[in-house]
Amino acid sequence: MSVDADTVRRVAKLSRIALSDEDVPAMQEELNAILGFVEQLSEVDVSSVEPMTSVTPMEMKKRKDGVTDGDKAADIVANAPVSEDNFFMVPKVVE
Repeated sequence: MSVDADTVRRVAKLSRIALSDEDVPAMQEELNAILGFVEQLSEVDVSSVEPMTSVTPMEMKKRKDGVTDGDKAADIVANAPVSEDNFFMVPKVVE
């Protein structure tokens, strides 16, 4: 894949990078080099490589996913200026 000068200008505009006309050929070469490297990577056969979450093998920490009420309602409203039956009491603001 080859990038032309118009594509370089468009990418620069989308990236909000100020690019003078003198810088376009150099940037074009750099982008073509990057895309060439990506094409090389796509040629590598990775079908036998298993997906991984880390570069070092490790077991993910797991815990039982259970729903609890927390049993902390009284602790939560303890600092409220006014509470009733474990609910915050607020002044009425709409009439």
